[in-house]
Amino acid sequence: MDKKVIVVTGASSGIGAALCKKMGAQGWCVVLAARRLAELEKIASGSGTCTLIVPTDVTKRSDMDHLKKKSLEKFGRIDVWVNNAGRGIGKRVIDLTEQDLDEIMNVNFKSVFFGIQAVVPHFMEKGSGHIINISSFLGRVPFATFRSVYNAAKSAVNTLTANLRVDLRRSHPGIKVSLVMPGVVSSEFQKNALYGTPQVPHFSGSGMKPQTPEEIADILFELIKNPKPEIYTNPASPDMARRYYEDVAAFEDNMVK
Repeated sequence: MDKKVIVVTGASSGIGAALCKKMGAQGWCVVLAARRLAELEKIASGSGTCTLIVPTDVTKRSDMDHLKKKSLEKFGRIDVWVNNAGRGIGKRVIDLTEQDLDEIMNVNFKSVFFGIQAVVPHFMEKGSGHIINISSFLGRVPFATFRSVYNAAKSAVNTLTANLRVDLRRSHPGIKVSLVMPGVVSSEFQKNALYGTPQVPHFSGSGMKPQTPEEIADILFELIKNPKPEIYTNPASPDMARRYYEDVAAFEDNMVK
C-alpha cells in the first residue's frame, strides 16, 4: 500500500501497539495516542521512521480534537483513524456503581464518539478516509457477563458505527467505516480490567482460542487494504453469534448449566 497516515488510540499496549508496529513496518506514518507517555515512546521506537506521539486522554473531547489537530499539523492529512482505546471491568450488572458505569462508558463508548466527531469533518473535506472502531464479540453475545457495562458500551459502539456508516454512505461514499469485534485476546487487557478478571468456565469450552495482538494487527492490515463494514477476528465468533440470535433462550440455558 502507498504511504499513508494512520491515527491509533490506545497505542501504548495490546492491539493498538501491535497495529502501530505493523503499519510502521509497511512504511506508513503512525500517530500514537494514549495517556502513558513512556509506553508510547517505547512503541514508537519500533513503529518505523515516521511517527508522532500525542499524549491523549480519550475520555476528553478536547484531547481528541487536539489529537486530530497535531496529526494534521505534522502530516497534512489523516487516512485511517482507529478508535481502539478501551478498558474492561469485572463486575456483574447488579453490583455496578454509577461511578463504574461512567468510567467504563467514557473509555469505551464516549471515546469512540469523540474520535468520530473529531476526524469525520476532515474526511468529508477530502472525500475519503477510513474509520475503524474496535468493539468486541461481547457486544453481540453475553459470553462473559462479568464484563457487564463493558459489553453494553461495546454494543453501543456497534450501533453507533452502523448508523454512521449508513449516513456517510448516503452523503460521502468515499469514507469507509468498519467495526471490528475481537474475541479473547492475550494482552494486558485482562490484567488491567477494573476489578480484575474472574476465572470462569465458559472460555475453555467455547472453542474460542485466544488470539495475540499481533494476529489482530494482521487482520486489521487486511481490513485497511480491503475495507468491510464489520468483521469478527476469531473464527469461532460468527457461529456463536448465529446460534445466540437463532435461539437466545437455548444459548443462555447452555451457558448457565
